[in-house]
Amino acid sequence: MTAWDRTAGDPRGEQPVPGRVRLRTEPSLPVIRPEANGGSAPIETRPTVFDIRNMAVYYGQNCALANTSFQIYRSLVTAVIGPSGCGKSTFIRSLNRMNDAIPSFRLEGQVLYHGHDLYGSRANRVEVRRRIGMVFQKPNPFPKSVYDNVAWAARNLGMKHRLDERVEQALRQAALWDEVKDRLRDSALGLSGGQQQRLCIARAIAIEPDVLLLDEPASALDPVATASIEDLMHSLKHRFTIVIVTHNMQQAARVADRTAFFSLDTTGPDRFGTLIEYGATETIFRGASDSRTRDYVAGRFG
Repeated sequence: MTAWDRTAGDPRGEQPVPGRVRLRTEPSLPVIRPEANGGSAPIETRPTVFDIRNMAVYYGQNCALANTSFQIYRSLVTAVIGPSGCGKSTFIRSLNRMNDAIPSFRLEGQVLYHGHDLYGSRANRVEVRRRIGMVFQKPNPFPKSVYDNVAWAARNLGMKHRLDERVEQALRQAALWDEVKDRLRDSALGLSGGQQQRLCIARAIAIEPDVLLLDEPASALDPVATASIEDLMHSLKHRFTIVIVTHNMQQAARVADRTAFFSLDTTGPDRFGTLIEYGATETIFRGASDSRTRDYVAGRFG
């Protein structure tokens, strides 16, 4: 990325802090948490973190995603939902150039991050990934100690000053410190699945990113661990902008302030993923304007 990335201030700005059983013929809609309503500040007043403009993604000659334009705002949880194969993971991985490792990958359109083109010729991929962290579907701790997992990226980026404090702060923010503070030198592989996922989140936030991308972060976890990850997202969104891909409609309704529904475009000879509808989560789940969105959130396909 250009010099602005290395010298400019943090784009986040200031960081706070027995009856009869009734059978249903249609699935019930998810229960939306009161917090998942777009936040207290109007969208119009929130800074835009990502401005996606006519985004299209190709793998060789095959189009995976096209005709996608919308904005993602600061300090909100944005959920990306939709059926399998509609380009959700391709989309979220494109936000921090994670797809660059695929030789046939090609992106058209623009992905602007705080107004700067992430795919411009002067963009620095290392700095992009420092500012835009990612946590994957399956927990992937390194075969190192808990401490060394969290410190790994900071060490590699030369952020070694007060490293012990950095590690502790990241573990506290990931709601894991009390569980591992006496096990920092033990292997991270000895942690439970939910603890490993929170460790991966701590590893991502230890280098103080602006954005957290979460690709199905709780799909491999039990309900208790899933609830812990969801509570963590509510806590972290005041410090980070969060984008989450999820197949779980209830989860999207619980954690997201805004929701983007992707699906397959089948109107032409080629099938590709595209954005169908985007808005406040309550609107998407209770008053979507597109029949495809209504059918999906009601469980009629997917």
